[in-house]
Amino acid sequence: MKPVCNSVSVCVPATSANLGSGFDVAGIALDYSDSLVFTLDDSLDDSQDVRVIIHGEGEDTLPKDETHLVVRAFRKACEAFGLPRLRFTLEAHNRIPQARGMGSSASAIVSGVAAAWAFAHNGDLNKQAIFELASSIEGHPDNVAPAVFGGLTTSWKNGDEFHTVRYGVSKQIRATIFVPNFTLSTQMARQALPEKVPYADAVFNVSRACLLPIAFGDFGYACDSADSADSADACDSCVKSTLSRNDLLFTATQDAIHQQYRASLMQPTWDLVKALRDKGFAAAISGAGSCAAVFYEEKSQASEEENNATNISEKIEKIAKPLLDGFDWKILHVHVDSTGVAITRE
Repeated sequence: MKPVCNSVSVCVPATSANLGSGFDVAGIALDYSDSLVFTLDDSLDDSQDVRVIIHGEGEDTLPKDETHLVVRAFRKACEAFGLPRLRFTLEAHNRIPQARGMGSSASAIVSGVAAAWAFAHNGDLNKQAIFELASSIEGHPDNVAPAVFGGLTTSWKNGDEFHTVRYGVSKQIRATIFVPNFTLSTQMARQALPEKVPYADAVFNVSRACLLPIAFGDFGYACDSADSADSADACDSCVKSTLSRNDLLFTATQDAIHQQYRASLMQPTWDLVKALRDKGFAAAISGAGSCAAVFYEEKSQASEEENNATNISEKIEKIAKPLLDGFDWKILHVHVDSTGVAITRE
């Protein structure tokens, strides 16, 4: 099979997995992405089938040969989609921090698989095929799914098959991500977990994880008030809850089965999460760490009282400020990405 184009540009979002309660299951796409360009290059000789150019995150540390994760994923996907061994130049503009819990490895794999699919096929991406192959390469789907589909996802493995469900996310949801200058490998974070957790803790997490689609979801909240029973009965699209969106986010992101066991591996991050949760904010370790993520609703039509109050992101930064001293933290204020991986061909 010959490639259908000469160049493919890929944009793939960062992700945050677990979201507190949804350990190894839940993930969300963030509007903070890597951009990569794959260009066929016949000028390369037999001793060099790929040229890798990296800008931004990882430009001084990531490999620039066949061992690069994007290249390895691309090679596997080309074989799976019936393409020959291609000679190409990869130019990556990386924004997603490496080994910080923002899905950098999943995004790398998704970008390689999506590029291979785009070289092998015309038309729109087959995201289901990309999700399945990328998940098999990654070994688990919780970051891959939001990177592919965007939005909020719940994912699982059944035998050798990977599955996911995507939920729409309210346009008013925002995230503040605290990125420290220290890394944490997923393997180390995994080794810190106990083989068993108490039954009560498991039930606690299940009850909170079930709330995630509602807390983040694109639902109306006009029927929350107890004095609007008539309208509540008439509006099936509204969430019937006495809790506000931010209260639901706080409850849905509670956790009892993984973060406490990993805390000592990233104590500054854990201290930050606890301080924010003590003030009622939906903070959680992002993925395996070392980033902290805070989710909240920023209403588009604020009341006069809310307009006079401090912006929510500023409140979050004010709480965090005393805990950021001594470490070189980067603070990102981002929206949720609703698109997932996207490509253009030339």
